[in-house]
Amino acid sequence: MPILRDLIERGEEEDACIELLSNILEVLYQAQKRAEELQGTAGGRCGYTELVKKHVQLVLERLLHTVNRRVIILERENALRSCYVACMAAILSQMDKDHYSSYIKTFPSRPELMDFLMETFILFKDLIGKTVYPSDWMVMNMVQNREFLRAINQFATTLTEMFLGNGSFELQLWNNYFHLAVAFLTQDSLQLENFSPAKRNSILDKYGDMRATIGTAIRDMWYSLGHHKIEFIPGMVGPILEMTLVPELELRKSTIPIFFDMMLCEYQLTKSFSRFEDEILRRLDSEVEGGRGDKQYKQLFESILLDCCRRHPELAEPGESFVALVTGLLERLLDYRAVRNDENKTYTMSCTVNLLNFYKEIDRQAMYIRYLYKLKDLHVCYENYTEGAYTLLLHARLLKWSDEPNTAPIQGLHGPSLHTQRQLKELLYNQIIDYFDQGKMWEEAILICKELAEQYESEIFDYEMLSDILQREATFYEKILKVLRPSPDYFAVGYYGQGFPTFLRNKVFIYRGKEYERREDFEMQLLSPFPNAEKLKITSPPGQDITGSPGQYIQCFTVQPVEEPRVRFKDRSIPEQITNFYKANHVQKFSYSRPFKKGPKDPDNEFVNMWIERTTFMTAYPLPGILRWFVVTSTTTSIISPLENAIETMVKTNEKIMSEINRHQADASLPINPLSMLLNGIVDPAVMGGFAKYETAFFQESYLQEHPGDEGNIEKLKDLIAWQIPLLAEGIRIHGRKVTEDLQPFHERMEQCFEQLRGKVESQYGVREMICFEDRRSGRPRSMAWGPDWDRLSLTGARQVLCTEAALAPKPLPDIPEDQDHRSERKENRSSTLLRQRRQELCQPTLELPVPQDEKQRLSYPTSEGSCDGQQLSPRRAGTQSGPSLSPTGFGGRVKSASKVPPLPRKISPAVYETFLEQSDAA
Repeated sequence: MPILRDLIERGEEEDACIELLSNILEVLYQAQKRAEELQGTAGGRCGYTELVKKHVQLVLERLLHTVNRRVIILERENALRSCYVACMAAILSQMDKDHYSSYIKTFPSRPELMDFLMETFILFKDLIGKTVYPSDWMVMNMVQNREFLRAINQFATTLTEMFLGNGSFELQLWNNYFHLAVAFLTQDSLQLENFSPAKRNSILDKYGDMRATIGTAIRDMWYSLGHHKIEFIPGMVGPILEMTLVPELELRKSTIPIFFDMMLCEYQLTKSFSRFEDEILRRLDSEVEGGRGDKQYKQLFESILLDCCRRHPELAEPGESFVALVTGLLERLLDYRAVRNDENKTYTMSCTVNLLNFYKEIDRQAMYIRYLYKLKDLHVCYENYTEGAYTLLLHARLLKWSDEPNTAPIQGLHGPSLHTQRQLKELLYNQIIDYFDQGKMWEEAILICKELAEQYESEIFDYEMLSDILQREATFYEKILKVLRPSPDYFAVGYYGQGFPTFLRNKVFIYRGKEYERREDFEMQLLSPFPNAEKLKITSPPGQDITGSPGQYIQCFTVQPVEEPRVRFKDRSIPEQITNFYKANHVQKFSYSRPFKKGPKDPDNEFVNMWIERTTFMTAYPLPGILRWFVVTSTTTSIISPLENAIETMVKTNEKIMSEINRHQADASLPINPLSMLLNGIVDPAVMGGFAKYETAFFQESYLQEHPGDEGNIEKLKDLIAWQIPLLAEGIRIHGRKVTEDLQPFHERMEQCFEQLRGKVESQYGVREMICFEDRRSGRPRSMAWGPDWDRLSLTGARQVLCTEAALAPKPLPDIPEDQDHRSERKENRSSTLLRQRRQELCQPTLELPVPQDEKQRLSYPTSEGSCDGQQLSPRRAGTQSGPSLSPTGFGGRVKSASKVPPLPRKISPAVYETFLEQSDAA
């Protein structure tokens, strides 16, 4: 012993010291065992036995001190470290309650004892967190855990006895204990559910479930704190939450009530538990995302806390609100975790939006922004640039154009350099513009450019940046008119059956397809996460047998966007490139038309009993948005009669003809095939049956007698048929100008059919003549237009020009200076493409005048304030002229009498037409 004491006092050669101590300890244990045997045979107390016990205790104390010191020194030497940990476990296994008690008493003062406990808690926590043994060394891990648990419980007794009183309470020491106990409980080697059934049963038989033991100890230690509990809120909320999320039923039942105790403690002091609530919401997000928590925990949390709150009237109402808040977050987090690793990120995006909307509703801005950037990264990864831009815009809208410091967390590499909200918002806006540009949403990019330009021009006076942003804006305007943008298709998707997760179950969504995406390809992507789902072939909502079944049923069909009326486009000639964007974007209503038969069948005419069931879907938000799809919030159904269906069909057909005419006027290089198919399908009775089907179905006296309320709609349909003639005439004229020689017989056949059709329609329903609008802005060709309220179009300031060959009275041609040549050329470019093409045709050798000379004065009409050139009409002309009358459908222009067939055109010589053309140009 003197040699051992000398080694220990010198503190040298610790390895040799430990080896010697271990050997001596082994000898002493053998001596103690022999002394106890001798004591039993002697029948009395043996002094030798007491002496041996004393030396055992001395050696244990010295060995424990030396090993502790050596483990800390050799922290990075894993091989040696495992040996020393094994030695420590062996020592602890030999210590009983008396040994611990005697060892604690050896400290001469409380500070020294506190330092020892602090170091021991830190050491144990470090050894638990950095496992020294491989995970498959089950026995070694369990032996170590068993001895650590026994030591922790012994030291917990010391805590309550010596460091809990009012004058002796040590917050940091208790805090270290709780963190050590939770770390011990949540370590991987104790999570029995991760082992095979055989290994799990073996562990339970030999060692028991140590999680339940330490969990009970933590609960008892918490309740023993008394009025000191408030000092651990909110710091201990996270560790306690981590403990309750361990998937062990009894442990959860015994520890979840600690949350209510925390709520009650804070409420009694501050009349709220906001700090506890904020911390549990923040930590719950990270814990569930890390893999902890399940539906069982959600149910237990809800039932236990609701029961506790209802037993305390003061916490009944706020407690129920809190429980609803946490369970709502848990449900969304579990849904998000379930689909986070799916290859198809569609549902991951949906769950992300559910979470960020939740955090927005409860005003947790930091978490809201965190999920905004998660969503943005997903969109950019899958080239959903439009949706990525809208997502970033939500963050940008939270910022101000000011030099206030950033309070919200900043994502990305540029975060540290962005000190003010203005800097961050400017950076976000430029990134948003890039995303909108990549997504071909130039209208949205222009709005952002305008806001940036306002800041550069009026707030910070950075004219260099102003020049750059205005150039980008001009580029976007040019792209709108020149770059092809195919309209996306929209699909309605229903998820029916109890087999789907809650965020999809028995809900309908409207999806925005990508460019040129076929429905078949879209359906394959849709079904890939649900290989067992069955595709429904019906388009009507399924019954209870489907929605309540345990299976999965997916329904998918194409829907049409319903454009909202835009006042600024009303009664104006707008290029298709501009208007088409709004037909498929910023849309919140979508319709699906399902035809069905009603009444007696007519095999010769399907229009008689062709009814339409129209379902209109309203989404939660307009598309496009931060997602490519949104849930349907409301659905309405209406029935369209056969006559109303015929009217809608005629309106769409006329609009399609007008669209093709305007496209070919704006771009002469377009292929002629689509125009050929469209015109031939209308004018050739052998293709579509002509108008005879409508006449047979609705224009008979018997129909009007059976449906007296449809008289107005019948007049509308007749008017639409009549208005189609001038549209077809212009389309055929363009077709004739662009037709190739090999298609000339086809064109002649189409002309013959059209002449027959025009003669019939004009004789029965009257003559209609369209008007054009001359756009004074830019050099683009003007568009033909037709629409309601034509009699008010002159009030917009646009010049109305007749789409006929009747010209105004000739006027002297003014002299144009040379420096105005370029301006005149631009003005000529702004003139009607339609009239310019007509003039080119008039220069052919043999020409026809569509309107006789004696009808010119009757067909010319003034604007609301005078003639087309701004001159006041004479009283005689004013008395004989009238403006364009409105038809029953509301379309304007000139409506001629239908009592006689229009006169045939006269033949005139080219010379006469040349003179007429010059006079027309002068006018």
